[in-house]
Amino acid sequence: MAPALTQFGQQMSHLTGVRAIMKDIIETLQSEQSAEFINLSAGNPVILPEVEQLWRACTGELLDSSDYGEVVCRYGSSRGYEPLIDAIATDFNQRYKLNLKAENILITPGSQSLYFLAANALGGYTPAGELKEIILPLSPDYTGYGGVALYPEAVRAYRPKLELDRVAHRFKYRPDFSQLTIGDQTGFVLFSRPCNPTGNVLTDEEVTRITSLAANVPVFIDSAYAPPFPALNFTAMTPVLTPNVVHCISLSKAGLPGERVGIAIGDAAVIRVLESFQTNLCIHSSRYGQAIAARAIASGALAEIATTVIRPHYQQKFAVIEATLDDAMPDVPWYLHQAEGSIFAWLWLQDLPMDDQAFYQALKRYGVIIVPGSPFFPGLKDDWPHKHECFRISLTDTAERIEVAIRRLAKLTEEVYSQRAID
Repeated sequence: MAPALTQFGQQMSHLTGVRAIMKDIIETLQSEQSAEFINLSAGNPVILPEVEQLWRACTGELLDSSDYGEVVCRYGSSRGYEPLIDAIATDFNQRYKLNLKAENILITPGSQSLYFLAANALGGYTPAGELKEIILPLSPDYTGYGGVALYPEAVRAYRPKLELDRVAHRFKYRPDFSQLTIGDQTGFVLFSRPCNPTGNVLTDEEVTRITSLAANVPVFIDSAYAPPFPALNFTAMTPVLTPNVVHCISLSKAGLPGERVGIAIGDAAVIRVLESFQTNLCIHSSRYGQAIAARAIASGALAEIATTVIRPHYQQKFAVIEATLDDAMPDVPWYLHQAEGSIFAWLWLQDLPMDDQAFYQALKRYGVIIVPGSPFFPGLKDDWPHKHECFRISLTDTAERIEVAIRRLAKLTEEVYSQRAID
């Protein structure tokens, strides 16, 4: 049976961003040649033994506690599991000298659902028919932002400035404040820090400038890679927690992607709106993941393991990519985004003779899978050539296989640019 879909049904039944290309990646990895591929497309975090053991230990504590039945066998508050909310408030109040209360915190089924709540409570059309925009201050940014709004026209992104070091083959994105517009038409502002996919970390000054421009609207900062957990920042940074900021945490890269635990910290009035939306949508987030997270956060173990195990693991992998690119890439205009955080590297091949999708397909013939960059520009209204010249490279394989893959990528790069010279 082919169901008759509404406008929203048609929109939400189609995959957006990277999820659309993942179908091709999955089919490739299920082919007869799957064992030959080095897969640098994955967004799944590496299962690190120390991290897995932390969650096993917290699970054991939950199983042995008198709270088990209350956690698993009963409904709970839509706001979240009370001990987890208490653990977060205590940690952030001590760590950042805040005065958070339970009314400032909401637990959601992952951060993606949090942005869906925000996009459709604060973005879209008002009762008077006015469009409230969801502003992404610089693009590229997280591909998932492209699929959260029931009104896609509400998502608006801005091109960044490109800061280049041509000799070192490095670059960095910076907000272009001469173009960025935040005003009465803005529903809220959204960006990731550190950024998925680029690893870019906006400076405190840049964030403060954005929050000042958005003084009358919420600023949602996607902190899925930020301190205190999972602390996947390779450069020093501190969360900016001004009154109009909604600080959004995910525990996925802290080793719990399967449990879908998202955390919003912000103004009580904004949190109430999101909580009501969530209550209507799904009652509340799964309490099992919340219960083990409460133990890991309250004990300090999660913050500790984030800086001593999780961050060093990915930082070492990025160093492998840097060294291999510097050694193997041909003399063409290639640029690697500065190593500032996340579990990905972001590569720009300036003036690439083919688009990112064609390069992705060609690289598969070398036994390597990366992700084309064009899906990471949600909300950008113009067809900027730069968006078809970039690639996301995952740090989730072994160091040895990453090096092999990057050398194969370098070989293809040389062939592609050499062919252009011949033509």
